[in-house]
Amino acid sequence: MSNIYDTANQVEREIRELAEFKALQAAYDEVKAEEESYKLFKEFQGFQQSLQEKQMRGEEFSDEDAEKAQALAVQVQQAEVINKLMEKEQAFSLIINDLNRIIMTPIRDLYND
Repeated sequence: MSNIYDTANQVEREIRELAEFKALQAAYDEVKAEEESYKLFKEFQGFQQSLQEKQMRGEEFSDEDAEKAQALAVQVQQAEVINKLMEKEQAFSLIINDLNRIIMTPIRDLYND
């Protein structure tokens, strides 16, 4: 019987070889090549993370948060390379969601007796 961690590490290596991951990586490289787009992307990413942290703590979003989110969303939508990156990330996330569904099957089966 194989070690589950060895299997997980093998899956990680195989993920890096997927066309969808390589497309995501190429799109990210394009964003990084455009300094302003990269700065905007990092700001957007950081702001999203801060909102998620607020939500996990049960805090309400302020009007300022909403205004900043809207302003950043408008800027991001205008940046073609960031939009392309987000499209590639969405395609890649479908694979990750499928893998998660497969991995969680034993637990679903356990509770569906």
